[in-house]
Amino acid sequence: MSRSTPVIPRDRTAPGSGLFSREGIFRLKPVDSSEEETAGGLRRTMGLWQLVALSLGGLVGAGVFSLAGVVAHEDAGPGVMISFLVAIIASAAAALCYAEFAGTIPRAGSAYTYSYAALGEIVGWAIGWDLLLEYTAIVAVVAIAVSGYLSYILEHIGGHLPNWMLGAPGTGPGHRVDLLAALLCVFLAFVLSRGTKESARFETVLVVVKLGIVALVIVAGAFHISSGNYSPFLPFGIGGAFTGAATTFFAVYGYDAMSAAAEESAEAKKVLPKAIVISLAIAAVIYLLVCLVLLGMQNYRDIDVKSPFSSALASVGLGGLGMVVAVGAVIGITTSAFANMLAVTRVWFSMSRDGLLPRSFARNHPERHVPTRVIWPVGIGSALIAGFLPIREAADLTNIGILMAFIVVAVAVVVMRRTRPDLPRAFRTPLVPLVPAIGIAFSVWLISNLDWVTWVRFAVWMALGLIVYGLFGYRNSTEHRSRGHEEGAAP
Repeated sequence: MSRSTPVIPRDRTAPGSGLFSREGIFRLKPVDSSEEETAGGLRRTMGLWQLVALSLGGLVGAGVFSLAGVVAHEDAGPGVMISFLVAIIASAAAALCYAEFAGTIPRAGSAYTYSYAALGEIVGWAIGWDLLLEYTAIVAVVAIAVSGYLSYILEHIGGHLPNWMLGAPGTGPGHRVDLLAALLCVFLAFVLSRGTKESARFETVLVVVKLGIVALVIVAGAFHISSGNYSPFLPFGIGGAFTGAATTFFAVYGYDAMSAAAEESAEAKKVLPKAIVISLAIAAVIYLLVCLVLLGMQNYRDIDVKSPFSSALASVGLGGLGMVVAVGAVIGITTSAFANMLAVTRVWFSMSRDGLLPRSFARNHPERHVPTRVIWPVGIGSALIAGFLPIREAADLTNIGILMAFIVVAVAVVVMRRTRPDLPRAFRTPLVPLVPAIGIAFSVWLISNLDWVTWVRFAVWMALGLIVYGLFGYRNSTEHRSRGHEEGAAP
């Protein structure tokens, strides 16, 4: 018996037929709540816990092994626990909005698909185009961080790598390329190209190992907590804790990458909302325990921001666990890169299937049923960024786009509640519009604190995207053609 629900018919009654109407750039993607596989499409093979693992791959990474210590040392002191708590509450507001859409539209594309269905094609295009750059840059940033830990491990076991392959030009003497980071990006593309079931199994194994290492470090450190290290609890005041929340927020949004895999999850309408809520709850507990143990072992003033956990463990005579932390960091951050690479390939695939990008990219491998025509360009593109850009310049490409996506998804939930109150929803965001408003307010606050260079880069990328949409996407859109327009007709 089919699990699908009836396809909601296209809305042909929207008034107006101009460029800025529902028949123009604000035309809506039909809401198809079916979970059946389509011919040549993505296979639904991931269950609840594989989705949770994929989400945790993005949620629990650099935040555990470096960010908690950096924020404690520079902004919040022991009050970093408040920083993470505030960031998690704000992230949860956005997560609940994602959960409603994930249970309503179980299709690939995440924020791109949701905004296209609720707010119109031009908004969906903008978010999709934005996420192509953001996710790819995140993969590169994470790969650069992994490269640093790998170099540390190799040095401590007697391995010595030539300077030319240790970093991007300008990052150190003799540096020409960060070869380890570039190779990691290519390796992740290879894993993704093997198929959804195989790549999900790879991610799940790494996440389990990572959580085991984190648990070991937390348990070992818990026996060396000194309550005196928690005083003063707010050395920088409550303002410092809120400043820290702005930084830690970027460690707790990994569930959005998982939602991009909606079309590859079994019984997506039921399990996707659960996976989002479960993974964020697990991540919240982990981050709060990490902060409790880290700041209990070592005074915030003495934390080494380059290796917070290693320095804290060494301060209590557990320096031998430093290598375990390094291995955990490599695994933990790699899972984050994997989750984001999967996300960008599914957004690209979805945009191509909708005709906004060349449809040839939406042709899956005939046997593995994954979009290899997208996976390899993403792998090579992220490898080039990771290999030849310093980590700070690569990181500057990542922040604003994710926040924009959060804002749009939160707005879309409110709009869809008004325009489609009859739509079947497997999960409903509570306290609408209050919860979406919290997510919007926090995201706007964070965006307002980004530097002007980030805004310039974002504006240039979006301007390029509008040109691509005007020259190609508008005329080749599936929705444009379905409305009886001739190919190549003027808008």
